[in-house]
Amino acid sequence: MARRQLVILSRNSDKDGGLAPLGSRAAIEEELATRNTAPDRAGGAIFYGPGIELELPPDQDPVTQMLLSVSDEDIAWGVILKLARALQWKILDPENGRELSP
Repeated sequence: MARRQLVILSRNSDKDGGLAPLGSRAAIEEELATRNTAPDRAGGAIFYGPGIELELPPDQDPVTQMLLSVSDEDIAWGVILKLARALQWKILDPENGRELSP
């Protein structure tokens, strides 16, 4: 079964009206670590959390988007919604173009 994939973007705009970055790699790593989500090795680009995997683009700082894969539907949505609220994320479903800004 294929995993559901979503794109994580900032809910905020930059000074030119485009999407603001999500933050620096270090800030994102720090925020995710306090929420039980971390890479399997230092400097890794894939962060594992309850029911989810977040992939940061290689060599991008600040980070403008991330790919989120749902690995366990039963627990992932509670985690995704909490992260999105706390970190001001917008969630884009590339399959249907729908956006969610909890």
